[in-house]
Amino acid sequence: MANPLTPDVLVDPVELTRALVDIESVSRDEKVIADCVEDVLRRAGHLTVERLGHTVMGRTDLGRAQRVILAGHLDTVPINDNWPSTVVDDLIYGCGTSDMKSGVAIALHLATTLPDPAYDVTYLFYEAEEIESEFNGLKLVADSRPEWLRAEFAVLLEPTYGVVEAGCQGTVSALVRTHGRRAHTARAWRGENAIHAAGEVLRRLEGYHPRTVTIDGCTYREGLNAVRINGGIAGNVVPDECSVEVNLRFAPDRSEQQAHEHLREVFQGFDLEIVDSAPGALPGLNATAAREFLTAVGVEPAAKLGWTDVARFAALGIPAMNYGPGDPSLAHAPDEHVEIGQIRDGAATLHRWLAG
Repeated sequence: MANPLTPDVLVDPVELTRALVDIESVSRDEKVIADCVEDVLRRAGHLTVERLGHTVMGRTDLGRAQRVILAGHLDTVPINDNWPSTVVDDLIYGCGTSDMKSGVAIALHLATTLPDPAYDVTYLFYEAEEIESEFNGLKLVADSRPEWLRAEFAVLLEPTYGVVEAGCQGTVSALVRTHGRRAHTARAWRGENAIHAAGEVLRRLEGYHPRTVTIDGCTYREGLNAVRINGGIAGNVVPDECSVEVNLRFAPDRSEQQAHEHLREVFQGFDLEIVDSAPGALPGLNATAAREFLTAVGVEPAAKLGWTDVARFAALGIPAMNYGPGDPSLAHAPDEHVEIGQIRDGAATLHRWLAG
């Protein structure tokens, strides 16, 4: 097909948002959108362009004193009767409008229209953020093209509704298991009910007091919750095993290992298995480019209470922040949308910062 990302579209981040939304790109199906992005970056002329799978990188090489990264994922969650895009008043509706094709549009607009930024800039448009970590484009780049990620500062254009969200919380999912002995429910005294034993797990969760931690003026609120319970064999059998799945969101002053140890302390005496884990990221407000970015935005940063790929940059020693148009509470919703004014404001802010 002809590339819909024409020169007339690229100069307008609003029209570019609609064009990107109208290229279907559910996770693992990003080839077409990656082809279109690669094509326009190569045509720009002032960028070095490389590709890994369906992740496309374009960078300036102007010999600037500092390099910054602008990154955004190309994939979306599955479409839910919300494609292609539509416009109602000042809102663009459609799958990916908020999370995060409006952010991608701003980065692609800047990549193709700002040939002489004050920093050297690496633009990363990556695949498979919305699914399992093993497919994540940034992870694959870190594993096999780490030189793409060398920079003094990074901005991840996730939806923040125009607020700078610094760092992110870490996350751990674990199974807390209880054990018993099977028996017929007519002779229940011969068994031990593992589901009943899970009551103590739930009592510990009910009595848990999560921390609130302030780092560099950003306040992170931790949380520990049961998210799923599994147990039972049949309607006439006393169960011999039950598992409670718990999720801990932890402030970035804890390491992953410390978070794991904290869970083991909370559930001491129980069989606990860590099933998924990702570190948090400290705010990183002291980097020179970060301070200049905050000055350009003109607002105080807030803590990122969820987990995002800024943690991948932090693990490499690169300070990173979340900043983008769109309301994060609308991500993945059937009525997902983005305000046109937010797109224009975000594009103007990032242009002002990059242009120096």
